[in-house]
Amino acid sequence: MNDRQVHKFVQRFLEATDCTILEKSPAHFKVKLSPYADRSLTNRPYYWSFVDRTGAEPETMSMLLVTDRTKYDALEAANEAQQEAQAAEAAPSLSSAAEAALGRSFGFVHGTMNTIRMPREEMFFGSRRLDQLFAASQAGGSYVYLFQEPERKHALPHDSTPYTAWLGVNMKVEFACDRKREELHSFGVSLASGQCVERFHDRLLDLKMTPKLPPNVHVTKNGISLGKAASAIEQTLERKLKQYDYGWAVQANEQLDEELARIRHYYEPLIQSALEEQKPAIMEQFDKRQAEIRWQFEPRVTASAVNCGIFHLAGID
Repeated sequence: MNDRQVHKFVQRFLEATDCTILEKSPAHFKVKLSPYADRSLTNRPYYWSFVDRTGAEPETMSMLLVTDRTKYDALEAANEAQQEAQAAEAAPSLSSAAEAALGRSFGFVHGTMNTIRMPREEMFFGSRRLDQLFAASQAGGSYVYLFQEPERKHALPHDSTPYTAWLGVNMKVEFACDRKREELHSFGVSLASGQCVERFHDRLLDLKMTPKLPPNVHVTKNGISLGKAASAIEQTLERKLKQYDYGWAVQANEQLDEELARIRHYYEPLIQSALEEQKPAIMEQFDKRQAEIRWQFEPRVTASAVNCGIFHLAGID
C-alpha cells in the first residue's frame, strides 16, 4: 500500500467506527476516538473494565494519525513559521501599559496552555498501529447482515417486493509446503432453495446495500438452515479442489523424503555412538528436527472462512 491508499483506508476506518475527525489534511488526521475504536486501538483493558462495571461515561483518547510524514512535517513547519510571523506583527500593537495590566491581572500565561497534546502515530504499511486497524476492521467486518436497496420506488404504496436471504462466505484456500499459494473463493447459498453459486462477492459489488430493512419489502421464508447452507459451501469447495493438479504435492513429498533421509543419516550414527546418558537429549533433538522438516516440506491444503454475512436480495431464488 502506498501513502494515498493508507490515507484512504484510515479515513474509511474512522468514519465506519464513528470517530470524530477534528482536523484533517491529505497527510494527517486529528481524531477523537469512538468507544469502539478506543477499545480496539489503545490497549486499556483495565479502564474499559472499570467503565463496564460502573457504567461511567467513557472518556476516549485523541490521536494524531500521520499518513504522510514528509508532507505533514512540511505543513507543520509552514504553519509554525506563519504563526511566528503573525505574532511578531501583533506584538507592537500592545502598549506597555496594557501588557503590565494583563500581567497584574492574570500573571504569565503560556501560549500553548490550551493546546491538547495528542500522541502521534505514523501510519504506513507495516506499522504497528496500521496493523491494529487492519485487525479491528477484520474483526468488526467478519459478519454482516444487509439488505439490498430497491432500485426504484413502488408505484403503489401497498406493493411489497419479496427478498430472499443468502448466506455469503468468502473462503481462503492455502496450498503450502516449502512454498505457499493462496486463493480466495466467494460462495453464496440461497436459504430459500439451497442453490449454491460461486463468485457471489462479484454479484454484490453491483448492488447498493443497507443494514436497515427497506420499506415495501418482505423477506421470504427460509427453506434450509444455516448449517445446511454452510455444508453446501464446503461440499462445493471440496468438489472444486478435487479437480486441481496436485503435482506440486508429489514433488513436495519427494523433497520431504530426501530431507528426512538426510537428517536420519546424520543423527542415527550419532545416537548409536553416544553414551547412554546422552542418548535421550540427542533423540529429543532428532525428533524436534524431524517435526520442523515435516512442517516445512509436508504438502497441505487448508481452507478457512475469511468473512461471511446474510444478504437479503430482491427476488425469489
